[in-house]
Amino acid sequence: MNPHPELRQFLAQRQTRRTFLGRTSQGIGALALASLLNPRLLAASSAARKDKWTGAAYPLDYPQKVKRVIWLSMAGGPSHLETFDYKPKLTKMHGEAMPASFTEGKQIAQLQGQKLVCFGQQHGFKKFGRNGTEICELFPHIGSVLDDICLIRSMTTEAINHDPAHMFMNTGSQIAGRPSMGAWSTYGLGTVSENLPGFVVLTSLGRGGQNQPIAARQWAAGLLPSRFQGVHLRGKGDPVLYLSTPSGVTHTQQKDVVDTINAINAKYDTIVDDPEIATRIVQYEMAFKMQTSVPELMDIKPEGAKTLELYGCKPGDGSFASNCLLARRLAERGVRFIQLYHKDWDHHGGLKDGIKFKAEEIDRACMALITDLKQRGMFEDTLIVWAGEFGRTPMSQGGDGRDHHNAGFSIWLAGGGVKPGMVYGATDELGYAAVENPIDVHDLHATMLRLMGVEHKKLSVKFQGLDVRLTGIAGKTIDGILT
Repeated sequence: MNPHPELRQFLAQRQTRRTFLGRTSQGIGALALASLLNPRLLAASSAARKDKWTGAAYPLDYPQKVKRVIWLSMAGGPSHLETFDYKPKLTKMHGEAMPASFTEGKQIAQLQGQKLVCFGQQHGFKKFGRNGTEICELFPHIGSVLDDICLIRSMTTEAINHDPAHMFMNTGSQIAGRPSMGAWSTYGLGTVSENLPGFVVLTSLGRGGQNQPIAARQWAAGLLPSRFQGVHLRGKGDPVLYLSTPSGVTHTQQKDVVDTINAINAKYDTIVDDPEIATRIVQYEMAFKMQTSVPELMDIKPEGAKTLELYGCKPGDGSFASNCLLARRLAERGVRFIQLYHKDWDHHGGLKDGIKFKAEEIDRACMALITDLKQRGMFEDTLIVWAGEFGRTPMSQGGDGRDHHNAGFSIWLAGGGVKPGMVYGATDELGYAAVENPIDVHDLHATMLRLMGVEHKKLSVKFQGLDVRLTGIAGKTIDGILT
């Protein structure tokens, strides 16, 4: 008699013991070969099932010179011409027509089609450091530690408007949905702190410019599991909403609730094997731990009057200075990537006073952060990055401002693995375009990963059949600034 069709299919698919063992050994062999060719595949898979993420980038590709990053993001686009790039010829040509040879056929934001007029530097420059490097006189405190800083005057970016420029500076792509630099760092290297996230974001609001918005997608995990996204701590009020234990609920009772929820989620995870459920379990536990760790972290009064005076801040003022002090405290507690946003650098008008306000808000604090890290023996394995999303035009806008500019601007780095007291690259005589050792955002990201011990071409994840990485298909290490 003829078997049922489903039975015939089953009999056809039956395997002898020899076939089963042969095919199984081939699978194990292929897995072993894959682990030899790329040990990170198994490392990442193993780490994914642990409560504490240990990183997907091990074994490291290079000696690790940096354990943590503090990224000082000047949101709005600080003018390199009123901060770190001295251009006396531009001041001489103030009010004259901008030579067409500089701008013809070039991308311009809001000045497109308008008469382009040279706009001289609005503040004087002074020499600082052993090499007599000239920076704006409004930044004497940064000038006092200039011998610890690597100043880059040849930065470029692809984007020319705020949101895509922020996305590009943070994720290496102008399109939302890619992981941020902080997310890549914690994905690749794991977390150290037991009771704080691996990636923390702090924001502050200044005066004298436009309150240009910043979005949470700039510190998002993108296509990585959401456990790698940045956690935003607020400088005023509750650092994290709903962090406090509800009224009438004891700490022990809340722990019971968290344990019960996690047990239910864990059972469901065994069925569906969803990384987002694993993330939820870890984040419930982290949130519970943060109820104790975050209030202690945010209380800077125990730092003492001397430290508060160094930074120029007051407890609970939510200032950039306070956030710099909090960044040091986060670094001490094992946070891998700390990003500080300071807004209001968008000076389309009122540039002269606006830059003065900005200098007052950040100058002392940047010096204090470097000084404090050095005093505590942490400067050598910390990387500080100071950067906006782009620079400003040498041409005037509205008579007393500058437009967005992406062809050349200044950033600086300090700390582990970076040559101190040097100037790298240059813009042309009017500060329009990078002409000596130009670098782009992918180069910066590649260099940051290199200092953390990771080859940027190897740190990738599969997404829709493609290998996705922070630097895309570009990026080169800026070897000239490395020790």
